[in-house]
Amino acid sequence: MSASAIIFYIIGTLVLTFGILTVFTRRIFRAAVYLLLTLIGIAGIYILLDMQFVAALQIVIYVGGIVVIIIFSVFLTAQSGEKLPTRNIWKTLTSMILPVSGFVFTLWIIVCHVFKVSDRSPVEPTVKNIGSQLLNYNKDGYVFPFEVVSVLLLAALIGSVVIAMKTKREGKE
Repeated sequence: MSASAIIFYIIGTLVLTFGILTVFTRRIFRAAVYLLLTLIGIAGIYILLDMQFVAALQIVIYVGGIVVIIIFSVFLTAQSGEKLPTRNIWKTLTSMILPVSGFVFTLWIIVCHVFKVSDRSPVEPTVKNIGSQLLNYNKDGYVFPFEVVSVLLLAALIGSVVIAMKTKREGKE
């Protein structure tokens, strides 16, 4: 086994561990820190795959954007040391329906879809080409996903404020 495979398995194990800790911890600030470590580990996997630009985007958009917004909104709206209320087992089981159905749907697409090899020549991955494709709104452009990322950042901010405010309101009642 090569050194890169060993490093991949170590980083993959850390990503899975921190992802599980993100979901199952009861302290909201710890969950944000575990999410931060998970996303940094994913950037490390991108680096192992020799995708430095995607790793940089991972760190800038997710680590630098979403996680920092979540941490700041938690600090501004709630006490970071508070424990989240205990989870209802029934709600936990019913909430697993969406990710399991998404996983089954993804497997179904992979198994049943015939993937074609593209006959187009690959685009040279320069910053100029990537930038022109990001801002291009034609067939091969990525303006729509670029705008979806901005909506994702806004949704992360609103969701973290709602979660933090909800625990604060429940404490007052």
